[in-house]
Amino acid sequence: MPGLKFILILFLTTSVYSQSKLDKFLTPSDTLNTSRRTAVYISEATIGGLTLLALDQLWYADFERSNFHTINDNNEWLQMDKMGHVFSSYQLGRMGANLLNWSGASKKEQLMYGSTLGFTFLTAVEIFDGFSKEWGFSWGDILANGVGTGLYIGQDLLWKEQRMTLKFSFHQTKYAQLNPEKLGNGFLEEVLKDYNGQTYWLSLNIQSFINNNHIPKWLNLAVGYSADGMIFAHNEPVNNFVTNKNRKRQFYLSLDVDLSRIETKSHVLKSVFDVLNVIKVPFPALEFTDKNGIKLHGIYF
Repeated sequence: MPGLKFILILFLTTSVYSQSKLDKFLTPSDTLNTSRRTAVYISEATIGGLTLLALDQLWYADFERSNFHTINDNNEWLQMDKMGHVFSSYQLGRMGANLLNWSGASKKEQLMYGSTLGFTFLTAVEIFDGFSKEWGFSWGDILANGVGTGLYIGQDLLWKEQRMTLKFSFHQTKYAQLNPEKLGNGFLEEVLKDYNGQTYWLSLNIQSFINNNHIPKWLNLAVGYSADGMIFAHNEPVNNFVTNKNRKRQFYLSLDVDLSRIETKSHVLKSVFDVLNVIKVPFPALEFTDKNGIKLHGIYF
């Protein structure tokens, strides 16, 4: 079987070489690499522009246009939609800063043009809302976008690192089927629309704050916020038999893993960990509500 052995050796050698090339490509540049930086800016502008164009043609085109107008939606969905804006702005800003860091751009450039990516993009989407009769430009959303961006920039200026990260988890609920138009029809839609199943987490790295070498560098303490019992944006009856009067806020305390702090020499793995680090790792959790007191979840996601 010498031919098979040769093919196997050739495959393994090629695979290792390819991984080595990919690892080298993903390694951040020590100095400014203008080609990489140009690629980052062109890619962001292209993807952002195409995404906005797709939203305009595939989403907003289905709804009646209007003159630019504002709305006050701060009391809707127990502010879960605002938490989504904070999370999205933070994560897009983190991604923008990391991409410029990969190109070797200065820290100032990373903060000015990278970490503001989320705020810029989401503000453009908000302007689209302002010209749609179905929605409207929300100053509350803009404030939430600013909070997410500020959380990233503030930590970088204060600590030169992200000691606190925003994360997300989701589980399906019974409420989506009662209002699939607003809460989604099917798992993928429900992840984005069903606020009852979403939980947003502020994940704090323990060792960064108390500097104890006996604590794993990757271990975090996570504080979560979610809401339940919401079928409409406000407390409105669904019909004569089903109402959503049991709307409630939920707070959680749990452990988490900061995947970005797991030590590895592989930049491929570091990139994978960086992508996955937006998701809260399932752990036991304590739930606190004003109606049910304290509840223990064996595993919460």
